[in-house]
Amino acid sequence: MSASEQTVVAVDVGTSAVRSGLFDLSGGLLRSARVARTTGVGDLFDASGLFAEVGESLRELAVESRPRALCVSAHIGSVAVDACLDPVLPGGGWSDTRGLDLLSRLPRARQAALLAAAGRPALSGGAVALALTLGGSGPGEQVHALLSPKDFLVARLTGRVASDTVNAAYTLGSDVRARSWQFDALRSLGLPKSWFPAQVEPTSVVGEVHGVGARCTGLPEGTPVVSGGPDGSVGIGVLLGTTSSGIANVAGTTDVLARLIDDPARARDGAVVNPSMVRAMWTAGGATGMTGGAVARWRSLVGAVDDERLGAVPVGSRELLVFPGFSGERFPRWRPDARGAVLGQGPEHGPAEILRAAQEGAGFTVREGADLLDPHRGLPMLFAGGSARSTQVARLRADVLGRAVHVASNPDVTLVGAAALALVGIGEVRDLDEARDRLGLTFSVVTPDERRSSRYDEVFARWTAARESDRAAA
Repeated sequence: MSASEQTVVAVDVGTSAVRSGLFDLSGGLLRSARVARTTGVGDLFDASGLFAEVGESLRELAVESRPRALCVSAHIGSVAVDACLDPVLPGGGWSDTRGLDLLSRLPRARQAALLAAAGRPALSGGAVALALTLGGSGPGEQVHALLSPKDFLVARLTGRVASDTVNAAYTLGSDVRARSWQFDALRSLGLPKSWFPAQVEPTSVVGEVHGVGARCTGLPEGTPVVSGGPDGSVGIGVLLGTTSSGIANVAGTTDVLARLIDDPARARDGAVVNPSMVRAMWTAGGATGMTGGAVARWRSLVGAVDDERLGAVPVGSRELLVFPGFSGERFPRWRPDARGAVLGQGPEHGPAEILRAAQEGAGFTVREGADLLDPHRGLPMLFAGGSARSTQVARLRADVLGRAVHVASNPDVTLVGAAALALVGIGEVRDLDEARDRLGLTFSVVTPDERRSSRYDEVFARWTAARESDRAAA
């Protein structure tokens, strides 16, 4: 094997930045690059601008010879493109609500059928909702395909249009059990079959970098491109592997939780069911509302507080409660109209207590989801993402959850996960378990302190009751 065939490239498109990494086939990260997003995030973004940012990140990575493969992960959303793969409308991010009002007007029975096949507990924005706004005139006449942000990037890189099975699930138009489109249902909504491209597995090789992609990224033409998937799902995929008995938690602006299941019928009510990164397996779970985002917001308001001061705040933050759902609650309660709140604030509460209460509120939100997925608390939490960089947050999560927390050695599991998919896609490793080992992802274990965990049971009960009381009063 020549030197030019000893690497894979991974890309992680988040809401704040594009990161890329060059990995050698033995699993080592050779170098990485980061480019801040300036083209919009959240509701709407400039898809062509995002492609340029991905290109900038890859050029900064300075890949000198052709890698074995490139794999991309990105946040969920929708991009409508024409036959030249140019965006027809602004891209939609994870909180895009275009067309959601039209979905909500459908007959209840039709809504229920769509949700059941798509493995969703509640209506949300996405490609089907956006498609309902297009009609047969104006922008609708120009649409060639509806793609996720990741699928758009792959199409621009390769000239090939496809959708991975996990991003397809987020459109509301896919049957997650069959890993195929609900074409009869889409036809009944007046949506063209051609708008929904062929589905492929996340480890499938979709195509090769062609002229446009090569000029934008600096990668050699002919570089194979592995399909990839949504950022949270890709990170969860490498955490869980193929047989993991644990709950994955990728903690960023939101906490994304999931566990592997072998039958979608085993999913608990309130959980999102997705095809997993592993064939013939699924994940059950979902993304919370703003958890890490709420903590970051409070930190910006009250100022920096070091970990030692936060860790010294007693359990319950001196009776202060923070509800982090200022942008609505998602998994597991699905209350889009919920808003955050602070309860019990007094003169004894300073920045440390406020931030600690926000961290506790985020932990309680995660606990609700974890307990839904594993009511008997027999499974450990596999913890990664930005919050996993903090030792005190990992300890807090273990105490709040009342279960062991296994902290990933590399918190950037989405980038590692994309590299893992690339290794599987080119046949360098057999599966994600071997890829995880090859990439050197290990775990350190934090066990709950029984006394603190017991006290957190009491605070959690009070937090839950107060939140429901506040909601009822509103």
